[in-house]
Amino acid sequence: MSRFLTVTALALALAGIGTAADAKGCLKGALVGGLAGHAAGHGVIGAAGGCMVGRHYANKKARAQQQGQQQGAR
Repeated sequence: MSRFLTVTALALALAGIGTAADAKGCLKGALVGGLAGHAAGHGVIGAAGGCMVGRHYANKKARAQQQGQQQGAR
């Protein structure tokens, strides 16, 4: 039953992603977080947290690249 809930929660989380661009970092983070969370007995929480952290780092990297391009154009 818990495996069903895990898969369902992950599917719902991924269904909420609008476009492929929004998924940057989330899928990799969810995979890593889900595996780490599974080892600790909290796979769904780990996947959700991993998705958020992955998105954060992907957005941070995109902002840094955008700033680098703007400074290079000056």
